[in-house]
Amino acid sequence: MPDLMDMEVFSRVVTSGSMSAAARELTLSPAVVSKRIQRLESALGCRLLQRTTRKIALTEAGEGYYERVVAILASVEEANDFVARRNVTAQGTLKVSAPTSFGRMHLAPHLTRFLAAHPHLRLNLDLDDAFVDLVGGGYDVAVRIGELEDSSLVARRLCANRRYICAAPSYLDQHGVPKTLGDLSRHACITPTTQDTWYLEGPDGAVDLRISSTLQTNSSEVVREAVISGMGIALRSTWDIGEELKTGRLVALLPQYRTSRRIAIHAVYPSRRFLPAKVRAFVDFLSGLFGPEPYWDAGLDPVGPAGYGAKIG
Repeated sequence: MPDLMDMEVFSRVVTSGSMSAAARELTLSPAVVSKRIQRLESALGCRLLQRTTRKIALTEAGEGYYERVVAILASVEEANDFVARRNVTAQGTLKVSAPTSFGRMHLAPHLTRFLAAHPHLRLNLDLDDAFVDLVGGGYDVAVRIGELEDSSLVARRLCANRRYICAAPSYLDQHGVPKTLGDLSRHACITPTTQDTWYLEGPDGAVDLRISSTLQTNSSEVVREAVISGMGIALRSTWDIGEELKTGRLVALLPQYRTSRRIAIHAVYPSRRFLPAKVRAFVDFLSGLFGPEPYWDAGLDPVGPAGYGAKIG
């Protein structure tokens, strides 16, 4: 198949009227230009140019080939310009994956501002509590909460993810307040089926606490409503129940235990090389929105309701 550069040389020879003029335009030697024309003709199996001592003329095949080569080169230039524009301007469709509750509570309310700043961008937001296959699913970026395993994906930490063991006052009034992690085995604990281990850090270091949940559900939102209603004790993120902790609808328990520092909120995308402008714009937007301290943690340092003595902070 003919080389694209050979086509470019042929086009320049035709437009400039000579090989020497084409060589000057392309900063090549006349000998190289001549060899490229010969190689192109050999690849095509026909003569494109009639060479005389005074000028160069197109053959009949050369005229038809020239018309098509010009169109091909114009299409290539247009394609290169298209990619170049997309590398500097956020445009096209941005496909994003995010956890269901987090996406509803902390992405959806801010998307108007993001899209207003990038009018040539369309957003496809897919909410799913499972870790989706970014490459296989055609996602540009995913928001993931947890401790990320090593992989070929690129992860940018957006902010910390604070979690507290908590319960509603109505539950504590009926069942009492646990004083130690061991006491939790005598209480009704609630956790989604995808989070049956609580990864904590306490006075003696890291603790991985296996939980037998009294409620079987794959929905984090169901767990949230269950703990607020007084069903039991749960480990919840402040982005999810921060307001309930501030108002006293939920009480933080065993405050000496916090979620592992390894668990955070990340933006994950397939590759750092040739990062599209639309992905960079979205990740930068989230980083500015959530970090360094997320807005849902602002002012979250109250003392629990009288009689419980749980200090958050």
